[in-house]
Amino acid sequence: MVETRQTAADICSLTSPSELNWLELSALSGTSGVAGVDEVGRGALFGPVVAAAVLLPDHAWPELMAAKIKDSKKLSSSRRTQLAQQICALAIDWKIGFASTAEIDRLNILQATLLAMKRAVLKLKVQPALCLIDGNQSIKDLLLPQQTIVKGDERSLNIASASIVAKVWRDELVLRLASKYPMYDLTRNKGYGSQKHLLALQKYGPSPLHRKSFRPCQI
Repeated sequence: MVETRQTAADICSLTSPSELNWLELSALSGTSGVAGVDEVGRGALFGPVVAAAVLLPDHAWPELMAAKIKDSKKLSSSRRTQLAQQICALAIDWKIGFASTAEIDRLNILQATLLAMKRAVLKLKVQPALCLIDGNQSIKDLLLPQQTIVKGDERSLNIASASIVAKVWRDELVLRLASKYPMYDLTRNKGYGSQKHLLALQKYGPSPLHRKSFRPCQI
């Protein structure tokens, strides 16, 4: 049996106009070796900020579009987990980088986020020709071509994939830590500032893994 792989032109001919909003099928058509980079946990009160870098082959795009890939925040937990497994199986390479709570408190959350992104990219064994960075801040001292994309997880298949992989990895980490700090209801809030989490901070104070530079943790 001869395996056939769809080119960007083939994909474009089969997709609806709305699906062509994906940069890989329009502005980046014909560009190979593109890595998407995104972070999760920037607004959390507990735990590290986590980034993923995902490098997809062209032939993964139709499969991921058929799977209705989208921004990780718009997916259920079970669907994110399924997609993360699919993305990692299809990817040429993918890696996780993170910045600890101590680094967040020392550097500030923006710089820690960019550091996590840089670490994810530098771990890649396959060097990308271009890094698509979610947001409007480029990664300092990254000696690779990069392009910032505002709302990139809605516009780039590679960034959306990175968003999903990072979210699943971070959620699994927080769930493992939840048993050590049961009073904060981390199983439900994943480290974000839910009402129960905020009340627990007032009652018990912050744990060693809370972000002391964040106002709700300054108790």
